Amino acid sequence: METRRLGNSDLEITAVGVGAWAIGGSGWAFSWSDQDDRTSERAIHAALDAGMNWIDTAAVYGLGHSEEVVGAAVKSYSGAKPYLFTKCARNWTSDRQIIKVLKADSIRQECEASLRRLQVDAIDLYQIHWPEPNEDIEEGWGTLAELQREGKVRWIGVSNFDVAQMKRAASIAPITSLQPPYSMVRREIEAEILPHVESAGIGVLAYSPMGSGMLTGAMTRQRVADLPTDDWRRQSVHFQEPRLSHNLKVAKKVADVGKRVGRTPGEVAIAWVLRLPAVTAAIVGIRTPEQVAGIVGALEFRLDAETVAELDAFLDDLGRIA
Repeated sequence: METRRLGNSDLEITAVGVGAWAIGGSGWAFSWSDQDDRTSERAIHAALDAGMNWIDTAAVYGLGHSEEVVGAAVKSYSGAKPYLFTKCARNWTSDRQIIKVLKADSIRQECEASLRRLQVDAIDLYQIHWPEPNEDIEEGWGTLAELQREGKVRWIGVSNFDVAQMKRAASIAPITSLQPPYSMVRREIEAEILPHVESAGIGVLAYSPMGSGMLTGAMTRQRVADLPTDDWRRQSVHFQEPRLSHNLKVAKKVADVGKRVGRTPGEVAIAWVLRLPAVTAAIVGIRTPEQVAGIVGALEFRLDAETVAELDAFLDDLGRIA
């Protein structure tokens, strides 16, 4: 199984890892609707059996529940234990309202809570989830560096940071990785962020490489209309006009290419994200063991240069929605 070194770390990770956002379940602001915990554990086991060697979660996913499910699934898994990545800087109140916080005391409390839920002594990669509040980035990043020195976390990274914010953090302590959204329907990072991280030696863990389900081959206009009322995608601009029509055209192209090369649309979408040397790996959300079968080929499958050029030309011709 091919592995790749993540940034300045000693972590050798597979090109695809398990994304645990959706398994946080319902009852919070960015839910993917109801999720059965036993099904989640079986999905995680199936992904690890397929060769994936890391899981990415966050404290805020399900307001702690995703980490609990991940911790239980890893504890009950009989094979090699995966690397565990999680995030801080999103806390919540007693009435389940999410708050943006980068203060040192809060991050330390979040870290201890994540360690308990994940049932580990150290977190392999600890990331600032969002650079908010912007004025507290230095305090937050400095706290992650302290946690690393104390052995609570092994490596530290950022998520959703722009270039200027990464430079501010890097002046305090080295950044192991950046976690940005990247897919054929979200290409914002190509202009400035990817060149910067590549030159700085920062690893990239691309999230939502299948456009939050848009590029799986299963999404249709009717399915979007039928999404559960508590599925966060109902409020996402990427699932509303004018982007919806644009993104469904991309989804059809991905499916057509998949048929031609004998791969699922998801595998094509992930392989396109992995075509660039700057991208270390892709985070792929799974909710059922059956979904693993639709993306497992992306661990090894790579698009040839001709197909990459075809897809890039299609995207350029289609244009981008601002």
